Amino acid sequence: MLEITHLDLFYGASQALKDVSLVAEKGAVTCVLGRNGVGKTSLLNALAGRQPIAAGDILWEGRSIASLAPHERARAGIAYVPQGREIFSQLTVLENLKTGFNCLPRAERFIDNEIYFLFPVLKEMLNRRGGDLSGGQQQQLAIARALVTNPRLLLLDEPTEGIQPSIIKDIQRVIESLRKRGDMAVVLVEQYFEFARDLADSYVVMDRGSVALSGRGDEMDEARVRGMMSV
Repeated sequence: MLEITHLDLFYGASQALKDVSLVAEKGAVTCVLGRNGVGKTSLLNALAGRQPIAAGDILWEGRSIASLAPHERARAGIAYVPQGREIFSQLTVLENLKTGFNCLPRAERFIDNEIYFLFPVLKEMLNRRGGDLSGGQQQQLAIARALVTNPRLLLLDEPTEGIQPSIIKDIQRVIESLRKRGDMAVVLVEQYFEFARDLADSYVVMDRGSVALSGRGDEMDEARVRGMMSV
């Protein structure tokens, strides 16, 4: 389980997160919602170790990871799929997948067949350069690369951004499949309301760097949440 308590984060003098707390459990999807600029990506950067926190704590599987570097968090079972995908455009699909090996012991440096089961299109494109893939295929590659690390916590930052509807449905099915396994916690930052609503076991809505609303997905007040997400 992931437990975040009273998190503060600054960029210089500007405070991006203020007193943020949430819990994400294994076998569940926790959705983080909100308008642009309210701190959603900053929260994931804090969890992944990309940005240091100023106060609060981050507990993962019972221990504090707030002082760990990004590569140490990866070794602890945390994988991050950033907004914009950040694949290596000049590397092949297979080479991109193998970059996930870096945080694994040598005995675990292989691509499980489950990756190709979840993303069959990638198996057909192993020798194609990442930059030649469509946006949706690149997003699938980015998620697959994260899964190669055998994570127990998966952080997803707006995986539907700029993606065609058919691949959005494929990504939704992948997340549902990962949830059913029961051994992985998923934290999903999303602006596409219907996508988040259909996946959320629990949710938080952020506003101006703080948690403004939270609850169970099946008890979500959709009108209120939509209102807080609108510009």
